[in-house]
Amino acid sequence: MPLTRSLSVTSLSGLPLWDEEDLPVDDLLLFEVAWEVTNKVGGIYTVIQTKAKITVDEWGENLFMMGPYYEHNFNTQVEQCEPPNPAIKKAMGALNDNGCLVYFGRWLIEGSPYVILFDTGSAAWNLDRWKGDLWDTCGIGLPAHDREANDSLIFGSMVAWFFKELTDELGDSPNVLAHFHEWQVGAGLILCRSRKIPLATIFTTHATLLGRYICAGNVDFYNNLGKFNIDQEAGERQIYHRYCLERAAVHCAHVFTTVSQITAVEANHMLHRKPDVVTPNGLNIKKFSAMHEFQNLHSTNKGRIQEFIRGHFYGHLDFNLEKTLFFFIAGRYEFSNKGVDIFLESLSRLNYLLRVHKNDVTVVVFFIMPAKTNNFNVETLKGQAVRKQLWDTAHTVKDKFGKRLYEALLKGDIPDMNTILDRDDFTIMKRAIYATQRHTLPPVTTHNMLDDTSDPILANVRRIGLFNARIDRVKIVFHPEFLSSTSPLLPMDYEEFVRGCHLGVFPSYYEPWGYTPGECTVMGIPSVTTNLSGFGCFMEEHVSDPTAYGIYIVDRRFRSADDSCNQLTQFMFGFCQQSRRQRIIQRNRTERLSDLLDWRYLGRFYMHARSLALSRAFPDKFKMEPLAPPQTEGFRYPRPGSVPPSPSASVHSTPHHSDEEDDDDDEEPYDEDKEAERDRQNIKAPFTLGATPEGKKTHPGESAN
Repeated sequence: MPLTRSLSVTSLSGLPLWDEEDLPVDDLLLFEVAWEVTNKVGGIYTVIQTKAKITVDEWGENLFMMGPYYEHNFNTQVEQCEPPNPAIKKAMGALNDNGCLVYFGRWLIEGSPYVILFDTGSAAWNLDRWKGDLWDTCGIGLPAHDREANDSLIFGSMVAWFFKELTDELGDSPNVLAHFHEWQVGAGLILCRSRKIPLATIFTTHATLLGRYICAGNVDFYNNLGKFNIDQEAGERQIYHRYCLERAAVHCAHVFTTVSQITAVEANHMLHRKPDVVTPNGLNIKKFSAMHEFQNLHSTNKGRIQEFIRGHFYGHLDFNLEKTLFFFIAGRYEFSNKGVDIFLESLSRLNYLLRVHKNDVTVVVFFIMPAKTNNFNVETLKGQAVRKQLWDTAHTVKDKFGKRLYEALLKGDIPDMNTILDRDDFTIMKRAIYATQRHTLPPVTTHNMLDDTSDPILANVRRIGLFNARIDRVKIVFHPEFLSSTSPLLPMDYEEFVRGCHLGVFPSYYEPWGYTPGECTVMGIPSVTTNLSGFGCFMEEHVSDPTAYGIYIVDRRFRSADDSCNQLTQFMFGFCQQSRRQRIIQRNRTERLSDLLDWRYLGRFYMHARSLALSRAFPDKFKMEPLAPPQTEGFRYPRPGSVPPSPSASVHSTPHHSDEEDDDDDEEPYDEDKEAERDRQNIKAPFTLGATPEGKKTHPGESAN
């Protein structure tokens, strides 16, 4: 059954209307090409998957996604069917007849887009010939030992072959638009352009290949962008051939885009082309019908995390769980790029501040990063078993106590509390108490690490001395595995875990976009990011006072590492000083920013990129004013009405207990519905994306990129 197009990009909570003329999608075919189509190997998978619904709404049956074929992924994620377009069916047949297998179906995600998957294994016998074609075409040679680069060439050659067959069959109408994501599919774009196949092309880099490698080496990357010898850096890291593929694809594309302003600056230096459009990453936002629903989810999932803490810290549970905050960092295990180094140092300083100020708040920090392990830690499993045993013991005694109390009251007697429990009950309880005694500290990691002596996180934990001792106000739990609802330790999915935490901390040095703080935002959880992440730059540009909305932005571009560390420490210490009521208010404000990250708004940037590509590839059919600024306007959320001009006025200078704060009638005035409505109506005048907003100062040495 054909899909209907129902795109309506309207005002989202006061966001500006989209008034650019729609493309004649009935006369166009759009192909999105990415290695991550049906293949979850990185953050681009999230981009492709979440954007599918809004793109299908716009393009309907004329959208096709292209990626590599993997049997397991195809069997579990794709519903196989026949291509509805005869030209596509014939083009696939041409490849299949030559032994290069191509599969077609619907991807079983929201929007159910069509997918075309190419089996690189079936075409591997052509590799040497296609390597020769690539060398003859653009002088790029691929080494035999680089399996990923060779697979990308096989895939790209099959894609170019498919587009050749397709355009020969279609003729002049409908026109074809192909959007390529990342260097792994860049070979297809290069070959299409070198063979003069008539299609409009877009290339998006979500992170430059060389930038990620250089940043991993603890280099002051962003302040020395113009000083790198690019060819030498790529050669020393043995990725020169990959870099050449990426750079050639960038320069061959009709339109080049990146996901953030900070990556645009990087790409201009690394790839020597200024991006035509910045296409920020979004999410599918599902609003709750009532504001308090996501707060209830936070409370429920926080309780599940507290249960894990009771088991993990058994015998050392001398801190109040109601005054315990849960911080976390999650993502790929890139110690420097993800800012884990600065985070650990800041935790050491935070621990010192909490102890010096005799703060009764305890912070438990989770590191959710996959590393090489061989099994669960025995001590960790024992902790959960002890907790369950105590729970069963408590319920056994409670049932006996309740039954005897009930019988005494039926007789009209007030029971003697000294005799209502017999000696056996006290024996059971004492035995349970003895079982909780522990002569070792609670483990820092939940798993047995294969190489714990050289593991960066554990090595730095030893350096700063945070071993979960009783005197420490900051406790560390390193979970070197992605979360799963079937885990015997922490049976929660990632979304449930995030909702139960209080603060996500992502002080990344290299983060072209950063989905983790974005996911926190749409769930109403405050987060820490940096001005070197695409998300942080986006929020600085669109929100007048990000801190008031629970988005703490650490300056890692214009400050030294020590100053950035102190700033992060102050952010976390200030968060620890907030009362429970203040945290609830802040979560409400954070959740309201989710409209900013909705694909219904951010999808317009992709629309503009497509229009621009078509106008450059087919200037006789598609017109776009070359000097006109893109109709992709930003906006700025104002400071919340209940927040005083001075940040210090909304946070107490000394810690206050939650139970005292809840009954305090002198708190700042706050009405969630009124404040939300005021925000929607009081949006500042839009400005062109990329310009410095009025009243916003530029850091010394910062360009207006």
